Amino acid sequence: MRMYDSLYIFKTLILRVVAILIFTEIIAGDIHASDAQLLLPNRRLTPSDPQVSPANLQVEAYTLGAGDLLRVDVLDVPEYSGEYLILSDGTIGLPLIGNISVTGLTVLQLAEIIAKKYQPYVQKPITTVTIMAPRPMTIAVSGEVNHPGTYTMSLSVPSGATRQFQFYKVTQLLQQAGGITQSADISRVRIERNIPQKQSITVNLKQLIETGDLSQDLVLRDGDRIYVPQAETIDALSIRQLNSASFAPQKIDPFPIIVVGEVFNPGTHIVGEKATETRQPPTVTEAIKLAGGITPLANIREIQLRRLTQNAEEQVVNINLWELLRTGDVKQDMTLQPGDSILIPKATGINPTEVAELGKASFSPHTIQVSVVGEVKNPGTLEIPLDTTLNEAILGAGGFNLIRARQNQVQLLRLNPDGTVSQRDIKVNWTEGVNEALNPILQQNDVIIVGRSTLSSTGDTLEEAFRPLQSFINLLSIMNTITRLFMN
Repeated sequence: MRMYDSLYIFKTLILRVVAILIFTEIIAGDIHASDAQLLLPNRRLTPSDPQVSPANLQVEAYTLGAGDLLRVDVLDVPEYSGEYLILSDGTIGLPLIGNISVTGLTVLQLAEIIAKKYQPYVQKPITTVTIMAPRPMTIAVSGEVNHPGTYTMSLSVPSGATRQFQFYKVTQLLQQAGGITQSADISRVRIERNIPQKQSITVNLKQLIETGDLSQDLVLRDGDRIYVPQAETIDALSIRQLNSASFAPQKIDPFPIIVVGEVFNPGTHIVGEKATETRQPPTVTEAIKLAGGITPLANIREIQLRRLTQNAEEQVVNINLWELLRTGDVKQDMTLQPGDSILIPKATGINPTEVAELGKASFSPHTIQVSVVGEVKNPGTLEIPLDTTLNEAILGAGGFNLIRARQNQVQLLRLNPDGTVSQRDIKVNWTEGVNEALNPILQQNDVIIVGRSTLSSTGDTLEEAFRPLQSFINLLSIMNTITRLFMN
């Protein structure tokens, strides 16, 4: 009898050692169904813990639920052994002992319960429970991700030579949800968990990126809910860090952006045509170029980027592209995401030196087209640099026709963004530099009309008035010529 007891103790110890070895393998990575005594029970956090960080989170055993396929073995009693699927009501049916509720139990807890229930039928039963195929895992993802919603994934690895299980981590689920948005605060991603008890776990994925702290990339459980909060402020450096993360969007499809204000073609423009190829999201300057570039009157120091978050709140970021031109501050050229809009205000004053610098910027058009008509030597359409003034355009058209032109005043017609046309008379002063009143910088499609002088106008009027008389005189001359021919 003592020998039998010793053998029983020995077998029990062997089973415990095997369970510990499998536990170590599970933590390391894949789980093989042939020896998957899943996760030993450990200390559990109490419901009073409101926020749990990965540092003090203890590894919890895998808990069983509807859809798990189990293998139950009773040592030396093969007729009581077999494979059992946990039904939708959370039970399995075993020979002799009938239905057992297993939802929320670990495999070791279930093995102990089965052993106790078989004690009336088997002397000192030794029972093991193995998970042959875990149920699909359903996770909810919300907040600042591109495709929030519910995701259901199989834990089986179909390509494995033997049956294997793959548990998913937080970053993998974020990838499944289309990646994080640029408004995400990844330093306080929250996981809500109800099994085996209600917990709220906070992970810092920023710390994962910066220090490689793998404990922040938590292994998920069926029924977990991931919430990615909105950042309080938009930080250009943080956004660039987000864009390079593995859980950023892997594919960037072209999307519309609204650009309004001091650009030549305000409205909706499609950006990101090459974003997937370059793996870089489109930027503010790219959108401005698609909108025809800035006008000479653009205030690039106070550009506003307006962004809608997943909570339908608007965040506003001030952008200073002058700092980008002056110091190369790439933080000012922020990356864009769907739903963004860009507002470029009008400058209150014009600095001729700055206008020249802006004309060289990549987000400025190199040339614009204006028309100079009327009493100039070469009337027509001119293609001129961005910072060209009214006086320079007149000279570009060959200058005034000195005999016929009204040289002290011209007329400027301008098509406004709202579709209206403004008209104003401008006194010509060749000594003026850039001056909005006397020598303004021209804009796309401006028209300069150089009128006739008073003397030319009077002469043209008299010519028009005497034109019928001239025709009559010409007619008399013709008749007189014909009469002479017949008389001769």
